[in-house]
Amino acid sequence: MAFGILPPGLVADIEARTGPIGEVVSVSEGYNSQIAVRIRCASGTYFVKGLQSSHKRVWTQQREAEINPHLNGLSPALIRHISDHGWELLIFEALEGHHADYSAGSADLPMVATLLSRLSETPCPDLDLRPVDDRLKSYVTKPSDANLFKGEALVHTDPNDTNVIVTGSSAKLVDWAWASCGAAWLDAGYWVIWLMAAGKHDPASAEKWAGEVPAWREAPPEALTAFAEAKANYWDQVAGPDPDPFTANVRTAAQQWARYRHVL
Repeated sequence: MAFGILPPGLVADIEARTGPIGEVVSVSEGYNSQIAVRIRCASGTYFVKGLQSSHKRVWTQQREAEINPHLNGLSPALIRHISDHGWELLIFEALEGHHADYSAGSADLPMVATLLSRLSETPCPDLDLRPVDDRLKSYVTKPSDANLFKGEALVHTDPNDTNVIVTGSSAKLVDWAWASCGAAWLDAGYWVIWLMAAGKHDPASAEKWAGEVPAWREAPPEALTAFAEAKANYWDQVAGPDPDPFTANVRTAAQQWARYRHVL
């Protein structure tokens, strides 16, 4: 959906905060946004994303707006949340950088490990976030395994390479719509799967990088195995009998990791 589809009154609301818009560059149309653009203005460059108020996932905009003040530099700062003219829009500071490279030997990996280490130390805010143990209770091998995921840390749940932006000597996480509460090591666990799927690491290499996050090193081995099994089951369900190449690749990574955990 092009930026020009926005009502003139909504564009005026944006410009009231940013100043006149000089250039609009489309970024993508993602799962959680109908509009995703970078706008260049005299006052600076901003990232704008949004959904129409009637969209079934409009709640994701509110979730990102609520959680942003609690992120302490882990994510771009939210400049303004606009709820008007039939739209929910978020205006963020724009990041100058690139999506993280998860391949072996990438200079981005230490920065991502530092980012996830900081996140693991971030307490879950007092918001209505669905706990990870509740999210995964349908996928664990044993019902009691879900208890291994409980905790008081903030968990992003989706640190894939496109959700991590590397800027200079640091990295930041974007797209917080699926944020949860849980054990401090969980995002390192999610990272293992993406290291394998996006970076083509084998399970041992992926876990070695996860081990750069102190919370991972402190996690009970049985909890890591239960998580790997649950995510393998999750991705098997998501993929179904005829998955697209992207989903099939992630499912394969999750299954390989689960098998690896069983032979440790």
